[in-house]
Amino acid sequence: MSGGIDSTVTALMLHDQGYEVVGITMKTWDYASTGASKKETGCCNLDSFNDARMAAVQHGFPHFVLDIREEFGGFVIDNFVDEYLAGRTPNPCVLCNTHIKWRALLKRADALDCAYIATGHYASVRVAANGRYTIAKGIDGTKDQSYVLWGLQQDLLARTLLPLGPYRKTEIRQMAMDYGYPELAKKSESYEICFVPDNDYRGFLKRRVEGLEQRVDGGNFVDKDGKVLGKHRGYPFYTIGQRKGLEVTFGKPVYVTAIRPETNTVVLGDESELDRSEMRVAKVNWLKYEGVTPGMEAVTKVRYKDAGTLSNIYPEGDSSVGVRFNGMAKGIAPGQSAVFYEGDEVIGGGVIQRS
Repeated sequence: MSGGIDSTVTALMLHDQGYEVVGITMKTWDYASTGASKKETGCCNLDSFNDARMAAVQHGFPHFVLDIREEFGGFVIDNFVDEYLAGRTPNPCVLCNTHIKWRALLKRADALDCAYIATGHYASVRVAANGRYTIAKGIDGTKDQSYVLWGLQQDLLARTLLPLGPYRKTEIRQMAMDYGYPELAKKSESYEICFVPDNDYRGFLKRRVEGLEQRVDGGNFVDKDGKVLGKHRGYPFYTIGQRKGLEVTFGKPVYVTAIRPETNTVVLGDESELDRSEMRVAKVNWLKYEGVTPGMEAVTKVRYKDAGTLSNIYPEGDSSVGVRFNGMAKGIAPGQSAVFYEGDEVIGGGVIQRS
């Protein structure tokens, strides 16, 4: 229970259905040090902890705060920094779900003799005909969160409840009103990374890595042929597909098409230069099937808001695949997640290595 509308309604819904509910709020970061307050939209600040506890107390079920700052910081945040320094664009929410939150929840569930763990994600858990567990998209296409859950393994999915999958956000807001939480129903959405509450990841990197700004400032913007177009502030402060904030003008829209950390170079080009016909994906976790046959067809999403592109998947070892798009995919960023769908169900996913 983060204190936000989705996890709160999830808990109250299950409570009404007769489940014996125990509320858990995870403390992943020292929010006081970042000045987190009601003015921010973050779901996991100190006031949100109190909101979660109040909902639990009012409905008569226990609530605990689970401090996972050490595991979180040592894995998710270190990876976040390392990936940017390697010229990649990480997805810390996927990493946190996969390696930290679910495992920590399951460990606490076992200690409390709880059969299931439940979250407020807009997705559903299904059992395929072969007996394997998979994730299905939430019916609200604007809120579907199946993309960030591809890393959950079978033992985790077997004990996971995702009650919000069959509902639209408007319905959840109405439920919050019906439960007597009008302020919660109006609560703004949280989109930023929890440990970057001001949404300024560049500032976070500068504070986290001593001397980083001085070390990388003054690199070159170049075009695809290597022609120098200007100076930039350092390669870690740019992402593939970025158009705004380049602080140089070219008389036409230009985009970051590649990042080369070894030379502190950022490549710029037209929008068409973001198009890619194939990519390599590693650290693959299979959900619906134990694996795929060479050339299996799937719709592949390369970003959270990506509509997906029809593609063929080719296994390249135990946990890597090659992906060939039937056409072009735009803005493929190493470090981001690639998630493979069959209809509305997740076949599997992994981390993009290169296009």
